[in-house]
Amino acid sequence: MSLLPPDLEPLAALLMIAVSLGASFITAAFGIGGGMVLVAVMAVLLPPSALIPVHGVVQLGSNFGRALIMLKHVERSTILPFLVGSAIGAGLGGALFVQFPPWVVQLGLAGFIAWSVLGRLPVIGKGHVFAAGAVSSFLTMFFGATGSFVAATLKAMKLPPLNLVATQGALMTLQHLLKSLTFGVLGFAFAPWLPFVVAMIGSGFLGTVIGRQVLVRMGHRYFQTILSGILLLLAARLAWSGVEGLLAAG
Repeated sequence: MSLLPPDLEPLAALLMIAVSLGASFITAAFGIGGGMVLVAVMAVLLPPSALIPVHGVVQLGSNFGRALIMLKHVERSTILPFLVGSAIGAGLGGALFVQFPPWVVQLGLAGFIAWSVLGRLPVIGKGHVFAAGAVSSFLTMFFGATGSFVAATLKAMKLPPLNLVATQGALMTLQHLLKSLTFGVLGFAFAPWLPFVVAMIGSGFLGTVIGRQVLVRMGHRYFQTILSGILLLLAARLAWSGVEGLLAAG
């Protein structure tokens, strides 16, 4: 534990390493939710200045592992438009690294996610994937976990379970890579956090392997129902937080 940053308690580090395994399992098995779980726990245990950069690097490793072991299922036509959109979104978010009223974004995301489950999104083309990359990469510079936005967009493509989870992993790998590079340019010192991050990525990869086995064996029977349920729960949580923020601001 001597390799930990000085402001991180060993017990807190062990807890986050364990949560990383569980969060990666959730995302690999159910398509979404792990990133939100992880950032919620890390928000309690990490210094605020380190939360979004460290979470981004951990998610980079976790999503890369998921995309790697499911590589043949990635919908490759989404990669280029999402990458271009993400570069624009991350660059703009880095240039405008200020505190926006969180309740505005939370209510907007909640509405979009709920609509993606209960309503009917238009047929997803490359333009929509580009927009999803730009918007989600901009938002992730401030709020960390925006995988639900990307998952809601991909859900409208009606991909098979393995393809959706694999594509989500590939796209979020690109997004978190760009975010981590942007924070590096902005001056965040990643080096003291490296051993801790590597441990979280390692436990996350184990969770991904276990979750993939569950998805392969049972995915077509439960995937869409559970994915929709998780998305609606996340939307409700975002809406609740947004209303609380709105009332506090008033």
